[in-house]
Amino acid sequence: MDLLIWIAIAFLFILSFAGLIYPVIPAVLLIWAGVALSHFFLEASVSWWTWSSLVLLTVIIFAADYAANMYFVKKYGSSKKGMTAATIGIIIGSFIIPPLGIIVVPFLLVFAAEYLQNKSFSLSAKSALGTLLGFLTSTLAKGLLQLIIILIFLADVIFL
Repeated sequence: MDLLIWIAIAFLFILSFAGLIYPVIPAVLLIWAGVALSHFFLEASVSWWTWSSLVLLTVIIFAADYAANMYFVKKYGSSKKGMTAATIGIIIGSFIIPPLGIIVVPFLLVFAAEYLQNKSFSLSAKSALGTLLGFLTSTLAKGLLQLIIILIFLADVIFL
C-alpha cells in the first residue's frame, strides 16, 4: 500500500509542473495534496518546520507570480486591457496548440488589445513582449519554488 501512495505522491508532484504550462491545473495545491497523502497515510510524518516552509514558499510563489508579471507589464507599458488580454490569452492558449499556445496566444492578444487602443505598432509589440517576459519569468520562478518545496518535503521524509 505504501508503494501506491508514493506513486500517487510522485504523480501529483510531476503533475504540479504541468501546471506551469497549463494554468488550469492548480500546481501548488497538487504538491500540498502529495504532502498531505504522506502525512496522513504513511509513517513518514512531516515536521512542523516543513509545514511552515511549505506555507511560506506557497505565499512566495503567489507573490513572485504577481510581482514578476506586474513588473514587466508596467515596465513595457501595457494597459489594463492588455493585462486582461494576457490573462484570457493564457487560459485560451493552454488549450490551443499546447504548450506553445500559452506563449503565442497571449502575445497576439496583448498586441491586438494595445494596437486597437490606437497605440503604434512598436508600442503594441513592446507591451506584448513585456507580457511574454513577465509570464516566462514568473513561470521560471514558480517552477524553482515548486522544486524547492518538493526537495524540502523529500529531505524531511528521508533524512529526518
